[in-house]
Amino acid sequence: MIVAAVLGITVVLAVITLCEWPNLKQSGKKEKMAFAAITVIGGIMAVLYAINPDLPGPTQWIDAVFNPLRVMFSG
Repeated sequence: MIVAAVLGITVVLAVITLCEWPNLKQSGKKEKMAFAAITVIGGIMAVLYAINPDLPGPTQWIDAVFNPLRVMFSG
């Protein structure tokens, strides 16, 4: 089941890249690198959540990082 999920995620990422890359050929190198970085990070997160669905979500990560700042500034 996990293998099918990872394979499905890979296929979706490949289709997105194949559809968007021709539009990026006219763009600069920075835009291509940003697209690649966001796609890879999203793919890694999707695979991690497919393997272990009990992982905390991105909003919980942000909450864990900024909660000490909120406590510090609130008094």
